Amino acid sequence: MDFKLEIAKKIGSLTDMEIDKVLDLIEIPPYANMGDYAFPCFQLAKVMRKAPNMIAKDLAEKVEKDNIVEKAEAAGGYLNFFVNRGEFIKQTINQVLQQGDKYGSSQEGEGKTVLVEFSSPNIAKPFHIGHLVNTITGNAIEKIFRHLGYKTVKLNHIGDYGTQFGKLISAYKRWGNDEVIEKDPINELMKIYVKFHEEAEKDPSLEEEGRRYFKLLEDGEPEAVALWEKFRELSLKEFKKLYNDFNIEFDSYAGESFYSDKMPEVVQILKEKNLLKESNGAQIVDLEQFNIPPCIILKSDGATIYATRDLAAAIYRKRTYDFYKCMYVVGNTQALHFKQVFSTLKLAGFDWADNCIHIGTSLVKFADRKLSTRKGDVIFAKELVDEAVEKTLEIINTKNPNLENKEDVAKKVGMGAIIYTFLKNNMDKDIIFSWEDMLSFDGESGPYVQYSYVRGKSILKKAGDIEVNPDLSYLQTEDEYSLVKLLGNFKDVVKQAADRYEPFVINRYVTELAKSFNKFYNTHPILTAEKEVKEARLALTKAVTNVLATGLGLLGIQTPESM
Repeated sequence: MDFKLEIAKKIGSLTDMEIDKVLDLIEIPPYANMGDYAFPCFQLAKVMRKAPNMIAKDLAEKVEKDNIVEKAEAAGGYLNFFVNRGEFIKQTINQVLQQGDKYGSSQEGEGKTVLVEFSSPNIAKPFHIGHLVNTITGNAIEKIFRHLGYKTVKLNHIGDYGTQFGKLISAYKRWGNDEVIEKDPINELMKIYVKFHEEAEKDPSLEEEGRRYFKLLEDGEPEAVALWEKFRELSLKEFKKLYNDFNIEFDSYAGESFYSDKMPEVVQILKEKNLLKESNGAQIVDLEQFNIPPCIILKSDGATIYATRDLAAAIYRKRTYDFYKCMYVVGNTQALHFKQVFSTLKLAGFDWADNCIHIGTSLVKFADRKLSTRKGDVIFAKELVDEAVEKTLEIINTKNPNLENKEDVAKKVGMGAIIYTFLKNNMDKDIIFSWEDMLSFDGESGPYVQYSYVRGKSILKKAGDIEVNPDLSYLQTEDEYSLVKLLGNFKDVVKQAADRYEPFVINRYVTELAKSFNKFYNTHPILTAEKEVKEARLALTKAVTNVLATGLGLLGIQTPESM
């Protein structure tokens, strides 16, 4: 039973408001003594021609006590509902246990396809921390939408096109060593690419050679294409090792090169719409009506740029997937670029551009600038992950040296700590990275939430067989009810995270659930309680572990069974 929905129906019958409108208005009161749900009566003032506080008072008198509502009270302009606690506890816990990892899901997205573009590293270049933030954020957003019943498509828009690949071909033909490159593809390809630029400073003719090789690549010259494919394959092989560590699989690796033959149509469409204008030799779309700079389509030498390829990609994706939404999980620094692309699509008559959304990710700042992972201005993702796992293993060896499967646990906890840290705040805030905070087993951290889950599982394991249908009326304390209320809120939390494109909403929720469970655990005996109370509290504990695992799973965090 959905108590919020049932209360909305009651309000709807008393006010003639549509149920969906009522559901949108219902709030959770800030304090427990104010009830479980609150309905603001301010919007009814004009229709009923009464002050909101009088409307709330009148409505409260009409609400009858039943198995859903214990009582309703007016508080200023709000109508506060107190649910039937016994029924709420029973219904919520049973629903969690029956639905398992499907709890909190819905079918709101049935028949709708959403595309999530994320990660998008450049081939032949190291996978750095910025790509990791985009990867982790995009993965969580995809999981959240899938939980709500949408068909999701994960896109990895690989950076695999441009003059730099002509330069890389030139560098490879001059200094490439296949044996060395096979052992460490990304770093070795990067080394010869850097060497190309160093040598080009001494001999500028190398730049022309690089452009010539890219032209050969564009023209489909067999050797150039074969080398480009080799670089791409070697790079993807390395990237996929990291993706496998995070249990991420993509549905498409179609990168910039995939759209190279689709860009002429974009230029033609913009010409036919009379949108192209010349500016200093370049072809642009004027976006002054949107108060943003023009979108460059063709440079003065006739070459395309990122915007041209993104326009081609958007049109292709709409034709191919007929998406409900196309989300681009890319750093906040690209906000203007996407405004230009979406505005250009809109001007070209593609109204579905309104369903293209840029989800800007945060920058990472470090509390400790002397991290061993730091080399120059780039922090490589693999080194960050390796160090997180290594440091976690050190903690385990100190705190629980006899733990079985230590390496596996260290991997889940170390990587979970990174994910939690990256998704800890909303995306308009910088991510502050500190090993001490990140790997702490106290407070707001991934290990803390994971440990709360493990604690619950340990209790259940010690209990052995659990009563299938315990009498949940024995859950009568405020701590128990607060815990069940949090469980009952999970569906709304998932919905809010999707509506806001903010995984941190779920991150914050699992943290609060872990805190509430630990307070309950430290205050009330479970295994030593009287039989009926013990059975009820074990059912509550199992429900909590289920929801913690589901919530962490939506973030991409795995749950170890022991720590």
